[in-house]
Amino acid sequence: MEIFRITRNAWGQETLEGVSWSLLPLAIALGAAIIIGHLVWRARRRPRAQAEPGDNSLVTRHAPVDRLFHWISALAVLLLLGSAFLPIAGWKFSWVPLHWITGLVLTAAVLFHLVRSTAFRRLRCMWLGPRDVMNALRGRLAAKYTLPQKLMHATMGIAVTVATFTGVVMLARIDTPLWTRNPYLLDASTWGVIYVLHGASALVCLTLTLTHVYFSLLPEKRAYLRAMIGGQMTRAEAAQFHDPQRWSGQRKDDPRETR
Repeated sequence: MEIFRITRNAWGQETLEGVSWSLLPLAIALGAAIIIGHLVWRARRRPRAQAEPGDNSLVTRHAPVDRLFHWISALAVLLLLGSAFLPIAGWKFSWVPLHWITGLVLTAAVLFHLVRSTAFRRLRCMWLGPRDVMNALRGRLAAKYTLPQKLMHATMGIAVTVATFTGVVMLARIDTPLWTRNPYLLDASTWGVIYVLHGASALVCLTLTLTHVYFSLLPEKRAYLRAMIGGQMTRAEAAQFHDPQRWSGQRKDDPRETR
């Protein structure tokens, strides 16, 4: 199986064109393997205690602006993955306009999220560190975000950021109503690196999207899906995975979290 796509000219000079699309089935298979592995583990593990009935008071988990960002980004990623990989799989359509326009929407969403997260939010709420791993190994309940949620956010965040940055650079190679293409902005070898990073990050996003959708649909995780739609979950649901002493869900838009 080839990892990179390389072309050779009449003089035998090689040019890097990007990642090999033979990796596409591998990315899908990896997502399927994670899902199947989790299903096996889920069937063999000791059942988690159900939420105690009675405490149906609500805690706010996601502010409206965060939910809006999530769903805009989710739709953009799905459209980008579809317009990127469906033509490779044989479904031919005019994918370039959809791809670059959706890419601009995702770029704006990513920039908004970066500014909001660094200037107006507490980064440590989602920051992944050794203490999170140790707490998970000791069976300690998490604060606002669990270790798997932080791992997903970090990996997906890096992949989307790389795909977005390289995608913005690649816009120089297409004509649009907003600008004229300039394929000579970078030399051929640098373009090759850009293509590899863009393609590899897209494949990572594909694998993570498959697993993210799977986990969001699990019955025991359904409260998170409702919270991403409506913003809230019950205290009993939150208490299954989150320590109320470390995450209270009381402060508007930025629930208290302590280590």
